[in-house]
Amino acid sequence: MRKNLENGVFHAMNAFIRVVHSGSFTAAAAQLDVTTPQISRLVTELESRLQTKLLQRTTRKLVLTSAGEKYFKQAELIMELLAEAEQMAAGAAAQPAGRLRVLCMASFGNRYVVPLVTKYSARHPLVSIEYSTSQYMPDLLSEGIDVSVYLSQHLPDSGLIAQRLGTISAVLCASPKYLATHGVPEHPRDLVNHACLRLVNPSLTTHWKLINGNESFTIDPVGPIIGDLPEPVVHAAIHGLGIALLMSHNIVDALRRGTLVHVLPQWKSPEIGIYLLFPSRKFVDAKTREWAELLKTEIPILLEKDAEHMSQVMQSNGTSTQ
Repeated sequence: MRKNLENGVFHAMNAFIRVVHSGSFTAAAAQLDVTTPQISRLVTELESRLQTKLLQRTTRKLVLTSAGEKYFKQAELIMELLAEAEQMAAGAAAQPAGRLRVLCMASFGNRYVVPLVTKYSARHPLVSIEYSTSQYMPDLLSEGIDVSVYLSQHLPDSGLIAQRLGTISAVLCASPKYLATHGVPEHPRDLVNHACLRLVNPSLTTHWKLINGNESFTIDPVGPIIGDLPEPVVHAAIHGLGIALLMSHNIVDALRRGTLVHVLPQWKSPEIGIYLLFPSRKFVDAKTREWAELLKTEIPILLEKDAEHMSQVMQSNGTSTQ
C-alpha cells in the first residue's frame, strides 16, 4: 500500500494536465514545485500505464495525440471532481492555506489591490501570497495564476471565468502651464492641434474615443510620449508636454494639488470594466475564494471613495464630472 497518496496515478494525471496547460515540462515543474525530470518521468509512467502515447515531443513544442486529447478532457474532469470531493469532505469552512498567486495591472494594483494583500495576509497567516503585475491579458493556466485583476473596455473571449468588480473611466487632463501656452480645447476635434500624451496598453484602444451623453467623438492622438504605464504619461503631463487621457485614479491626486487640471470635463472615455479573472475550472479552493470575496467587498468601496474625491476636485475647480 502506498504511504504517500500524492505519488499515485492522480499525481501523474495532475502533472500531465499541468504540462498540457502550460505547454512545457519546465513550466509544469515550476507550478508543482518539482524538477523537470520528475514531471517528464511522471508523464512517461502514465503513458506506460495506459500503453499509449499522450504527447508528441519535439524540440519546439508539445502536441497532444488523438488519444491524449481524449484522455486530457476526462482527466481534467476527474481532477476537478476529486478536488471538489476533498473540499466537501474537509468542510466548507476549511482554513485557507498554501500558496496564492495573484496577478494585477500595475497602476490599478498599486492603488487598490496592494493594501488588500496586507489585510488578507493578516487574516490568513497560513497563506503565502505571490503578487505580480502585468499590463496584458493573462494566461492564468500556463502561468499558474489563481486570480487576476484586469481592466478592459472589451474583455476578450479567453475561456476564463470573469466577475466584474466595477467600472472606471478615463478623462482628459493637462498642466496649467501647457494650457496657458497652447490654449484650452473647446471640443475633442481641437485635440488634433495639441500634443497628446498616450497610454497604450490592452485596457485602452490606440485611438481616443470620447463620449458626452449620447454624443461621441474619436481621434487618433499624436504626441511626444507613449507609455504602457500611466506614471510616465502623468509625469509628462504635469511637466507641460501635452494633454493626456488617463483613468481618474491615476490623476485625482494631481488634480487636487493643481498640478493638473481637467480638460473638456463633459467628455470622458467609455466605461472600462474592472474584472476578477479565474482559470476555467469549477473548483475554487478556500484561499482563492477568500481573496476573491475580499476584493469584491473592498474594491467597490475604494472606487466609490475615489469617485467622490474626483467629484469634490471638479467642484472646487469650478467644473463638473457629469
